[in-house]
Amino acid sequence: MNDYLPSQLARKYTGIAMVLHWVTAALIVWGFAIGWIMTDIPGFTPTKLHYFSWHKWIGVTVMGLAVARVVWRATHQPPALPDGMHGWEKVAAHAGHGVLYFLMLAIPASGYLYSSAAGIQVVYLGVLPLPTLIAADPAAATVLKHIHIWLDYALLAAVAGHLLAVIKHQLIDRQRLLSRMLPFGR
Repeated sequence: MNDYLPSQLARKYTGIAMVLHWVTAALIVWGFAIGWIMTDIPGFTPTKLHYFSWHKWIGVTVMGLAVARVVWRATHQPPALPDGMHGWEKVAAHAGHGVLYFLMLAIPASGYLYSSAAGIQVVYLGVLPLPTLIAADPAAATVLKHIHIWLDYALLAAVAGHLLAVIKHQLIDRQRLLSRMLPFGR
C-alpha cells in the first residue's frame, strides 16, 4: 500500500492545483456567459449594470486565481506527460497551457484597463474600490474594449483546443489525462 500511494500521487495534480483549475474554469465560463448576455441588453437597466458589476468581480477574481496558479505551478512540479505522447504533442500541450495562463491574466487586465479608460472605477464585490490605473480616455477605452473582446475570443478558441486535446487523449489514445485533474478515481 505504501509503495502504491507515492506513485499514484505523482500521476495526479495536487489538490490545490485541482481546486484552482476547476474554480477558475467555472468562473471563466460564468464570466463569459454574463459578458455575452449583458452586451445584448439594450440601454442601461439596473439588470445590465448588475451584470457588468458581476462580470468585473469575476474578472478580478479570475486574475487573482491566475496569479495564484502561476505561483503554484512555479513552485510545484506538475505530473509528467505520458511517455506515449509524441514530442510535438508535448510541445503543443506546454504551449497551450502557456497561452491559457497568458489569457487568464491578459483578459482581466484589459477589462480593468478598459473600465479605467472609460472613467468607471472597479469596486470589487461592491465594497473594495480598486485603484484607477489610467486616466479616462475615450479613444483608449475603445481600443481596450476591442482588445478585451478579441482576447475573449482567443480564450474561447484556446479552451476549445484544450478540451479537444483532453478528449483525444482520453478517448482515442486512452492515456487517462483527465483523471490527473479529477479529485476522484485513479
